[in-house]
Amino acid sequence: MNVTTRQRVQWVLGINSAYHEPAACLINNGRLVAAVEEERFNRIRHGKPADLTNPHQLPVQSIQFCLQKAGITGMDLGQIGYSFVPKARLAHNIGLDEDTTAGGAGTVEGEERFYNLLQMVPAELGRILGRDVSDHFQWIEHHLCHAASAFLVSPYENAAILSIDGIGEATSIWLGVGRGNRLTTLKEIKYPNSLGLVWTKMSRFLGFGEYGQWKVMALSGFGNPARFYKEFKSLISFDYNANVFVNNHQFQFRVESCEGLEQVFGKRRKPGDDIDERQYDIAAALQQITTEVLLALVNFLHRVTGCSNLCQAGGVALNCSANRVIVEDGPFESVFIQPAANDAGTALGACYYIWNHQLGRKRTEALSHVNLGPGFEDCSVGEMASLEDSNISRPNDLEEMVAKIIASGKVVAWFNGRMEFGPRALGNRSFLADPRRPEMVQVLNTKIKNREFFRPFAASVLAEEANRWFLLPRPSLSDAFMLCARRVRREKLGEIPAVTHINDTCRIQKVKARSNPRFHGLIRKFAKLTGVPLVLNTSLNDREPIVCTPEDVIATCRRIGICHLVLNDELVVFPSRN
Repeated sequence: MNVTTRQRVQWVLGINSAYHEPAACLINNGRLVAAVEEERFNRIRHGKPADLTNPHQLPVQSIQFCLQKAGITGMDLGQIGYSFVPKARLAHNIGLDEDTTAGGAGTVEGEERFYNLLQMVPAELGRILGRDVSDHFQWIEHHLCHAASAFLVSPYENAAILSIDGIGEATSIWLGVGRGNRLTTLKEIKYPNSLGLVWTKMSRFLGFGEYGQWKVMALSGFGNPARFYKEFKSLISFDYNANVFVNNHQFQFRVESCEGLEQVFGKRRKPGDDIDERQYDIAAALQQITTEVLLALVNFLHRVTGCSNLCQAGGVALNCSANRVIVEDGPFESVFIQPAANDAGTALGACYYIWNHQLGRKRTEALSHVNLGPGFEDCSVGEMASLEDSNISRPNDLEEMVAKIIASGKVVAWFNGRMEFGPRALGNRSFLADPRRPEMVQVLNTKIKNREFFRPFAASVLAEEANRWFLLPRPSLSDAFMLCARRVRREKLGEIPAVTHINDTCRIQKVKARSNPRFHGLIRKFAKLTGVPLVLNTSLNDREPIVCTPEDVIATCRRIGICHLVLNDELVVFPSRN
């Protein structure tokens, strides 16, 4: 690309790094070029700890990948957006909490340190890019980036927007509307009234740590919500004018202590302790109150905007159980949930907020896939020294051979194409297994994924067959991204036990031939063999970030004893441990 051409092309870089899930995204004249999370490179879950000591630690490898993918340098960037406004955090977070940790969040010392570290970001970014970025860099409000990431890449011309997570600068819930290429704020709910932080605190209380929210959601399917519903109603109140109130006197968000919650729910569970009926019921009540709050918020949005479409983002938007109720029972005709709805997705939102909202440029595309990370199509596994003891072949019909392996009861590591952006493996970095075999739940949870026994698995299903297996009274665009737990049809219960949760739901991914032809072809071959047009799909990792490189996947397969790996066009059979 010559200099003249470069001057005509508009490159926008978006960065998230304030708290956790650091990520980078690059667009070119409104077209999405690359988006990736730093954890896939540095192999640290969530990229870095979520505290106030490291906002200046940027996603260096993610930024470098985006530039390399585009074939440009930092000098070619027109605009750079960082999904956080430091002054807004400093102005609204001191003196709100009864309980704080010395030097931590909510204290003068902690908040001023966080602010000062954030001021180092432009200079650090300039060092990485090899240029002065002061005239090209801007801070963008966190929830505006969430909102932009959902609406501006949706197929809708107009839509209500809900962004909901733990906390941005001060806002925890943002409600707005998108029209054309513009976003308008309707209402903001600020800390400590945070549904996202409720889930983080309850995850700690139930013994699953800071990032166990999805374990709590899975646990909720086993419980009776009525037992602790009144207790949660005493802690979380809401109305139908989008007001939400959370009792931080009991939740104590900014300290490790759970004394306030123990007064309400009894003794907290320690990590590793047995799980009993009380924990099941607490999780179930939490899920119910969460779903009710979300329904109240979307009903408000529908009433005040008059829109028939809804866009969602923020970490709470990854709650697939609540999403099913919003999609099926909510007031909107169509719902789009941005697949990288966590904080990583704000890098995507920063790009499009600048390009569409600020610069007024026309929207050019809707997000149809998230295969936006590194790909290794030219990798030849036969040349890798780490595979010298393995059998490597290039079958004429790879999909059919792999379908037969899965149907025989084996787990296959499937590594193909560009890595997915966001927390879900959608057929490019996946473990695949036979959904008909009930023993697969235990095999995968205990021997491969090393996770809790109660956690369910998702299904990747041929889009054209999904209605025959799952109840889809109101289809959602987000069914393509594994973001809704759908009910298995009554006549199919028992046929796919490995992907059916205890409450008869299954988190599904509808796979279309045009979006992932090889993965679609594999499922089609499996259906021809078995009569079941879906496979069990779980992320290709073991207590680590989803694998990124061929070296990552080979190391993971060897460590946990997976015998079969598909790496692009080649089938690798590792020596059996038996």
